[in-house]
Amino acid sequence: MELFLNVLVLLVLIGLSIILNRFIPFVPVPLIQIGLGIGIAYWPAGIHLPLNPELFFVLFIAPLLFNDGKRMPREQLWNLRLPIILLALGLVFVTVFIMGYIIHWMIPAIPLSAAFALAAILSPTDAVAVSALAGRSSLPKSLMHLLEGEALMNDASGLVAFKFAVAATVTGVFSLLQAASSFTVIALGGLASGVILSYVLIRLRMFIRRSGMEDVTMHMLILLLTPFIVYMCAEEIGVSGILAVVAGGITHAIERDHSESAMAKLQVVSASTWSVVLFILNGIVFLILGLQIPAVTSVIFRDAAVSNTQVMLYIAIISLCLLFLRFLWNFVLLKEKWIAEENSTTLPHMHSVILITIAGVRGTLTLAGAFSIPFVLQDGGPFPERSLIIFLAAGVILFTLIAASILLPLLAAKHESTHSADQSSIEFQARRKIIGTVISTLKEEMSYENKTATLSILSRYEKLLHQTLQQEPAALKPRGQETGLRLIGLHAEKAEVEHLLETGQLSQDTAYHLQKHFTEVEAALSTKTNFGFFFLRTFVKHLLARLIHKKKDRKTEIQEMRFARLRTAKAAIAAIRNHSNEQNRPASLALIDSYYKSIERFSLQAQYPHGKDLLNKQKKELQLKAIQIERNEVQTLFETGEINRDIANNLRRSINYFEATILEAELNS
Repeated sequence: MELFLNVLVLLVLIGLSIILNRFIPFVPVPLIQIGLGIGIAYWPAGIHLPLNPELFFVLFIAPLLFNDGKRMPREQLWNLRLPIILLALGLVFVTVFIMGYIIHWMIPAIPLSAAFALAAILSPTDAVAVSALAGRSSLPKSLMHLLEGEALMNDASGLVAFKFAVAATVTGVFSLLQAASSFTVIALGGLASGVILSYVLIRLRMFIRRSGMEDVTMHMLILLLTPFIVYMCAEEIGVSGILAVVAGGITHAIERDHSESAMAKLQVVSASTWSVVLFILNGIVFLILGLQIPAVTSVIFRDAAVSNTQVMLYIAIISLCLLFLRFLWNFVLLKEKWIAEENSTTLPHMHSVILITIAGVRGTLTLAGAFSIPFVLQDGGPFPERSLIIFLAAGVILFTLIAASILLPLLAAKHESTHSADQSSIEFQARRKIIGTVISTLKEEMSYENKTATLSILSRYEKLLHQTLQQEPAALKPRGQETGLRLIGLHAEKAEVEHLLETGQLSQDTAYHLQKHFTEVEAALSTKTNFGFFFLRTFVKHLLARLIHKKKDRKTEIQEMRFARLRTAKAAIAAIRNHSNEQNRPASLALIDSYYKSIERFSLQAQYPHGKDLLNKQKKELQLKAIQIERNEVQTLFETGEINRDIANNLRRSINYFEATILEAELNS
C-alpha cells in the first residue's frame, strides 16, 4: 500500500509541475520537478524512495533512451558521426583524465582512482535532461541533433570508465590494455546485441501478424516490453545495455519506415501510448533526483570534519572546470560546417560553441552512477569519501541544470532574433503539419458508424489545408481582433442573462446553463479571464433554485432558452457595434453577421429529427477530438524544438478560438 501511495504522490506532483509551469513558464519543468521532489522529501509525512541504481537504469533509462534512439533522425546522426564521436568518446576520456587529477589535487582525501571515478560519472551528459532543456530553449536543429547524439553515446563511455575506476579503487589493480579492450567489446557488443534482439522481436511481431493476430493491444505490449528485454539481455551477457537500447530504438525506427502502411492503427496507438509513458517517466526521473538531494546533503552538512562552505566551493570549481574543458574542446575541434543550418543564416561559430557548452547538462544518470559506488573495498575498509563523492555529483547536476535553465533561453533568444524573418514561415509550416496530422488521424479512425460525421469534419480540414496553401505565411497570424470582440460580445451576453434573471424573465435553471456555457467559451478564448467567483455564485444559486422550484418540462425549457438566446445575441450585437472602429471593422461585421444568423435560427420553430441529433453529437465529438489532436501536435512540435514558445502560443490561441466557435455552435443548434 505504501508503494502505491508513493507512486500516486509522484504522479500528482508531475501534474502539479505542468500546472506550475503555466504560471512560471520561465522556469523549466525539470527544475520545478526537482524542487517538488526536494519539498516532498523534507515534508514530515513525505515520501522517501531509496535510489536503486540497477532498477533505475532498467526501469527509467532503458525506455527513455530507446525512445530517443527511435526518434533521432538517422540521417542527421550519420552526418554528425564524427563530432558525436569526438564528444562522446574523446571529450569523455579527456575529461576523466584531466578532471581526475584536478579533483585529487583539490581534495587529497579522495584517492586518484576514486577521483577518476567521480570524473567519469560527471563526464556524460544526460539525454533526458538535454531533451527537456534544449528542446524548450528552441536551439537550432543541427545543435539539438548533435547534443542528443552525444548524450545517447557518451553514457556508455562514461559508465565504462567509471566502472574501471571504481574497480581500480576497490582492488587496487588497473590495466590500461584490459580497460581499452573491454571497452571495445562492451560498446560494440552492446550495439550488436541491440540490433539483433530488436530484429528478433520485430520478426516475432511479423510472425504473429501473419498468423492472423492483428490485435493492437498485444502488439503494443510487445513494443512496450522491448526496451526492457533488450537492456536486461545485453547486461546479462556483459555488454552495454544503454547502447543496446539506443541501437534497438534506431532499428525499430528503420522497421517503422519500411512498414509505414502496415497496421496504421498501431502507429497511432503507439504514438499516443509512448507519449503518456515518456511523460510520466521523464517526470519521475527528475522527481527522484529531487528526492535524493536532502538525504545526500544531510550527510555532508552534519559532518563536522567537512566545511560546508568549502564543499560548495568545490562544486562550483568542478562545474566551471567541466564547462571550460567542454568549451575548449568544442572551440578547437568543432567545425562550423558540421552545425550549419540549411536554408538559413549560419550561427556564428563562437555562439554555437557557447550553446553546446552550456547545454551539456548532467542529470539523474550521474547520480544513479554515484549511488552505485560500493560501500567497502576489497580489504573490508570503507570506500574513501563515498558520501562526499555523491554530494559533489549532486551539486554539479544542480549547477549545470540551473546554469542551462538561465543561460540557454537567453542565448537561444539571440539566435531567434537573427531569424525573425523566418518565424512566419516556420509557423506556416507548423500549421500545415498540424492540419495534415488531424486529417490522417481522422481517416485512420473512420468507421462505418461515424463515416458521415467524419467526412464532414474532414471536408472542413481539407478546405482549411487548401486555404492555408493558398495564403502567404504572413497572412496566417492569430485572430487577435476577433478574439477581443468575441469576448466583448460574451460579456454583454452574460450581463443580459443577469438582467433577465433579476427581472424575473428567466429561470435560475436556464440562467445557470447559459452562464455555464458562456464561461466555457470565455475559458476557451482566454485563460487569463477571472471568472471563478462568478461561476461559483451562479452554481450556488442554481442549486438553491433546484431545491425550491420544480423542474420545468422540456418544451418550456426550450422556449425559454430560445427567448434568452435572442436577447443575448441582440445585446452582443449592440456591444460589438459600440466597440467597432476603422481597424476592427471587418472583424466586427463578421461577428455581427454570425449573431444575426443565430437570431434567424432561433426565430424558426423547426423540429429536427433524432437522426440529425445523433449526427450533430458525432460531429461535436469528432471536432473536439480533432482539436485535441491539434493541441498534442503543437506540444510535440514545441518539445522537439521545431517551433518556439511564441509560435506555440499563437497556434494555441488559434485553436482556442476555433474551440470557442464549436461551443457556441453547440448551444445554437
